[in-house]
Amino acid sequence: MTNAPAKPVRTRFAPSPTGYLHLGGARTALYSWAFARHFGGTFVLRIEDTDLERSTPEAVQAIIEGMEWLGLGHDEGPFYQMQRMDRYREVLAQMLAAGTAYQCYSSPEEVEAMRERMRAAGEKPRYDGTWRPEPGKTLPAIPAGRKPVLRFKNPLDGEVTWNDFVKGSITIGNKELDDLVIARPDGTPTYNFCVAIDDLDMEISHVLRGDDHVNNTPRQINILRAIGAPLPEYGHLPMILGSDGAKMSKRKDAVNVMDYPAQGYLPEAILNYLARLGWSHGDEEVFSMDQMIEWFDGSHLSNSAAQFNIEKLNWLNNHYIKQADNERLASLARPRMLDNGAEFDGAPALAVVLGLMKERTNTVNELADASMLFFRTPQPDAALLAQHVTDAVKPALAQFAERCQTVEWNKAALAAMIKEVLAANGLKMPQMAMPLRLFLTGQLQTPAIDAVLEIFGRETVVARVAKFL
Repeated sequence: MTNAPAKPVRTRFAPSPTGYLHLGGARTALYSWAFARHFGGTFVLRIEDTDLERSTPEAVQAIIEGMEWLGLGHDEGPFYQMQRMDRYREVLAQMLAAGTAYQCYSSPEEVEAMRERMRAAGEKPRYDGTWRPEPGKTLPAIPAGRKPVLRFKNPLDGEVTWNDFVKGSITIGNKELDDLVIARPDGTPTYNFCVAIDDLDMEISHVLRGDDHVNNTPRQINILRAIGAPLPEYGHLPMILGSDGAKMSKRKDAVNVMDYPAQGYLPEAILNYLARLGWSHGDEEVFSMDQMIEWFDGSHLSNSAAQFNIEKLNWLNNHYIKQADNERLASLARPRMLDNGAEFDGAPALAVVLGLMKERTNTVNELADASMLFFRTPQPDAALLAQHVTDAVKPALAQFAERCQTVEWNKAALAAMIKEVLAANGLKMPQMAMPLRLFLTGQLQTPAIDAVLEIFGRETVVARVAKFL
């Protein structure tokens, strides 16, 4: 699909609100959003909430929050199927009148018995058409007090073929499809019927969704054909596998999109990573969403399942952390640091510290934890102090403290001053750097000592060296 579509592009993301926004759904939303943006089209958000037993307002909110965090803004919606019942009933009545749907009084137990007989005969289990009206056929007597379901009168012969723009040409014979229930005894419509009518009414031109929907597609195509509606183009995306090559699960994988901000991932890293889980543009690994929109024309979508790789995600997140504005990182890191007892009063500017520390951290959480050494009172181990603050080093530390009163306070001047003190005392850099690290942070592992000194500031450095010396 490299040529511009002939009709206006309208895509949709249509989750069922039975839980959180998972990674597979987020990838579907991203591809649908990028495709619409590429062609200057419209991206529709639709909430398929007809499963009353499992749908919850909390799940709706979780899906919308996940979309907002990712920055996948919709142009129309959210539309809710439960608010469209009058429209569904109108179409159902039209189909019943036209003879493309019919009332079926078979009980669930009777239908299951039909299927059992077919299984026993080695046939594909299906509804046997007991109540399907045909010329010259006499239907059974209507059971007293039983409300019917409404079934779609699926074609008995022929095939349903569509050119799937991910999987290629797909053909399913109509003999494989039984007469689908499109309305329950209480009149509420069923999933495949609602989806078909929604795609018609919302003028959806392209449907991108997971390949678990492949079996639904011929049913929806037949319903649309029965009411004389145009067909969207379909593309079915392979699933995302977990790091072990099996289906992703809550037990071993972080599949909820909103787990990722809590773990310190940036939305641009998640989007970039999801984009590459099933699509490519040459060898490009790191790209902005503006670049993706420019490139994403529906081609180069993979037909094979993608496998989740946390190391690759961490690498991307590290890249985006290094590119991120330090004030933005500070707003993300501060709550976690406060929870861990960070002392911000009189401390260095958090954004400046994060700018120093972010090079080697994969998540904002790692960055926040690594930066704590600048925001707590140092409590160096006595044994480490005894090991590193020796009689041979103390005179140099005293000279360093004295020179701190007048030296220009920047990394270059501090580094030059330290070298002069070391040379005057016949010492090597670790002999002074290790005590200073202990005095300032209580730890032996820090960034370069001149950078640490610059960030702490003259007053703090002089006070802490005096305290421990």
